[in-house]
Amino acid sequence: MMVPIRCMTCGKPVGHLWERYCKQVGRGANPKKVLDSLGVDRYCCRSLFLTQVDMVEKIGKFKK
Repeated sequence: MMVPIRCMTCGKPVGHLWERYCKQVGRGANPKKVLDSLGVDRYCCRSLFLTQVDMVEKIGKFKK
């Protein structure tokens, strides 16, 4: 769905980094290097980015 504003484990704000992460990974950058450059160091926050599936466009098709 949508990326959380804060990490669910540690509470660090991460929502503002999602668009930059998607743009850079979409261009073919290595996700590890992108997360390092964005300052996402904790494994809980990193797993949030790596496992997130953006489904807003797919779900939007079923809107009334």
